[in-house]
Amino acid sequence: MASGVKITNEEMQMMNIFETTTGAHTKDCIIDQKLNRIIFIVKEGDMGLALGRQGSNLKRVKELLKKNIDVVEYAEIPEELVKKALAPARIKTVSMTQRKDGRKVAIVTVDAKDRGVAIGKGGRNVEKARIIARRYLDIQDVIIT
Repeated sequence: MASGVKITNEEMQMMNIFETTTGAHTKDCIIDQKLNRIIFIVKEGDMGLALGRQGSNLKRVKELLKKNIDVVEYAEIPEELVKKALAPARIKTVSMTQRKDGRKVAIVTVDAKDRGVAIGKGGRNVEKARIIARRYLDIQDVIIT
């Protein structure tokens, strides 16, 4: 895992609001200006707390922060972290490889029926996986096959 992830004051404030509202422990917060959203990485096992009954906690956080919210459950194993970043798509395999130019890439195989879910509207789900892979795994790209 890549070390030295820096959290800004703004991200720290967002994490505090999220934790206070949901009761879930956050490991990280990524403000994605490009897609106008905030991605929270929650501790393993805290996804249920983060979402709340029928998504009620998530809705409250969204109203408070006035941004779209994505929540990803953390995983120590790199392949599992990529899988969780692409949830709810059913992932068959994740393999890490290094290209001839030295770039590290995660190649994700999904069921044909879940390809659209893995990519997401406008590529938002695969972009979330790319952001997380760059930040935690030093992987430059995530490719869906």
